[in-house]
Amino acid sequence: MTLAPIDFATPDTEALKAFTGCVVAFADTAPDTAARSLDRLTRGAVKRALASDAWEKLKPGEGLHLAFPAGLQAEALQLIRLPRRARPEDLRKAGALIGARLSSNGALLLAGALRKPSPLVEGLAMRAYRYAVKAEAPKPHGTVTIACVDPEATRAACAEALSLAEAVHFTRDLVNEPANILTTTEFATRLEAMREMGLDVEVLDEAAMERLGMRALLAVGQGSESPSKTVVMRWHGNGDAPPLALVGKGVVFDTGGISIKPAAGMEEMVMDMGGAGVVAGTMRALAARKAPANVVGLVGLVENMPDGRAQRPGDVVRSMKGDTIEVINTDAEGRLVLADVLWYAQETFQPAAVIDLATLTGAIIIALGNENAGVFANDDALADAFLKAAVEVGEGAWRMPLGDAYDKQIKSRVADMKNVGGRAAGSVTAAQFLARFIKEGTPWMHLDIAGVTMLSKDSAFAPKGATGWGVRALDALVRARFEG
Repeated sequence: MTLAPIDFATPDTEALKAFTGCVVAFADTAPDTAARSLDRLTRGAVKRALASDAWEKLKPGEGLHLAFPAGLQAEALQLIRLPRRARPEDLRKAGALIGARLSSNGALLLAGALRKPSPLVEGLAMRAYRYAVKAEAPKPHGTVTIACVDPEATRAACAEALSLAEAVHFTRDLVNEPANILTTTEFATRLEAMREMGLDVEVLDEAAMERLGMRALLAVGQGSESPSKTVVMRWHGNGDAPPLALVGKGVVFDTGGISIKPAAGMEEMVMDMGGAGVVAGTMRALAARKAPANVVGLVGLVENMPDGRAQRPGDVVRSMKGDTIEVINTDAEGRLVLADVLWYAQETFQPAAVIDLATLTGAIIIALGNENAGVFANDDALADAFLKAAVEVGEGAWRMPLGDAYDKQIKSRVADMKNVGGRAAGSVTAAQFLARFIKEGTPWMHLDIAGVTMLSKDSAFAPKGATGWGVRALDALVRARFEG
């Protein structure tokens, strides 16, 4: 996890002439001062580009890429269309366009006319991400130099955007890691390292969870050689105010257990700890910016494996709350993990609100595809605030229903409930299951992120693989609703 190096400097014509990476300029219907200077150096190439039909068709944040422009040493010239008062989403889009093409030779951005470059820098840093486990590592990204009027002021204005991008990269690294590398123990170790950032981190081992009665969680991991753990991360930034609790599903690999998954595509289940990854990244972002809020992040870390000791379909387990659960399908394991961690969070911290995140159901992908996470909530104000935050940062989310009629689908003949309710409304019945572990009067929101956590193709702000969806939206929610 390494951000592309970003520097800030005053405009320098000689440096521009000698630069060998990608030169980036911004314009709308006419070139600004920097673009006019660039036009002279490139013998009119900029004006010709701005007069083209291709430029006319561009939307804000989109651009033209000119390879090896005459008059410059640069390997490329990027011309990006931005109005003078560009919206934050257009600036982020422009930054992502730069980040997607960033090479080892770096980039020089002629950004003197940009009023608020922070969203652009955020988009660039978000998109310029790589993950690979190879003998020969790819060449690192070159330095991005942002030429602007006041470099130090611009650096300060962009600092939080860069720390937020770093937190997203941290989450992506966790989600992308193979399960033989990111075991439950290694995951916990990486979270413990965040004590250096000012977070209080506690790790509950299996013996501690057994004493607490967290048998639903422990049953999921009992077929694995990797020990189950619950990690608690606390950020104290607002005195004695009750905290927001963030709870993440951390199944480091999910075979489905005895109800084993088909072989095709099973390798993607390295991402089944995506909820825990987002919680960890959000806690990192809050600590990095010293957020004036109280937030506790809790992640249940398990591995779901088939084994002679693994739980079976038909088993009945008792949760920390005391409710019994009939296990109909061992591949519906994430809700068992969350049930105990949700109850522990409420019993221990008496939170002002609870938000859980999980790659919980394939059904949410059928409903919403890869564009939106499913939002389930018992509190309209909390859901509305999150949806607003998600729109502000450009992360897709869509409100889904809850209701007693769905609850009937998880009635059990032999226990208080069963862990699946059939194919119909599968993501809703999973949320109804979790709702049984939320105390009366506690604002709660469940985010089913199965469709947005890892993509099979590049997206606007991430290459193929882990997206880090949710870190930025949760950070924005904390800013808007939970800071003192």
